Amino acid sequence: ARWPRARAADFASRRAAIRLLGVGAGGLVLSRGLVASSALAGPDRRFTGSREEASLAGNAHPVTNWLSDRRQRVDPAAWRLRVSGDVDSPIEVRYADLMAMPLRSQQEVLDCTGGWYTRQEWRGVPLDAVIARARAAPRARSVVIRSVTGYHRRFALDGAGRLLLATHVGGEPLSAGHGFPVRLVAPGRRGYHWVKWVEAVEVSTLPAWWQPPLPTQ
Repeated sequence: ARWPRARAADFASRRAAIRLLGVGAGGLVLSRGLVASSALAGPDRRFTGSREEASLAGNAHPVTNWLSDRRQRVDPAAWRLRVSGDVDSPIEVRYADLMAMPLRSQQEVLDCTGGWYTRQEWRGVPLDAVIARARAAPRARSVVIRSVTGYHRRFALDGAGRLLLATHVGGEPLSAGHGFPVRLVAPGRRGYHWVKWVEAVEVSTLPAWWQPPLPTQ
């Protein structure tokens, strides 16, 4: 049997692919180190080694940021959520318009690589509902969620229905530290995938794996 051929669109250039693989290898080593250092077995820990902190406490749960990210204070009146990329009709959504869309509540675990986890009740708009308004192109395969800080993570487009653009936690609007006005809730993913202060949703034809295992910015 032969291996399937990679799509030409997956490799914009050989150099780009090599750079990505190089960064990815370094990220994988770091990722394994994080897991190994925290995975101390115990009845009060998750399988990741994280301890529980302030579950169901809303905005009172711990605040952490990834590396160089800094807490942002976003004016909801000026904020816009841009949905663009490989879509039929790029759109901008105001905060009031987002809040007028059907909201969904779901209880999910935020597991931080800092060694703690928390279970919270999140409420917001399903990501696929926002993308549907812009109509993703048939060839689209992934979606990038981007923060006002430039921080971003990529996800498979066919899994967008499980992702939530959260506006509330524990029945109250997100605090600035937790990503007001909107943060991503990514069930089953570690905390660095839960992008804060979201301002852009970018639909793409690139595969979801087209990023380092761990963020580099």
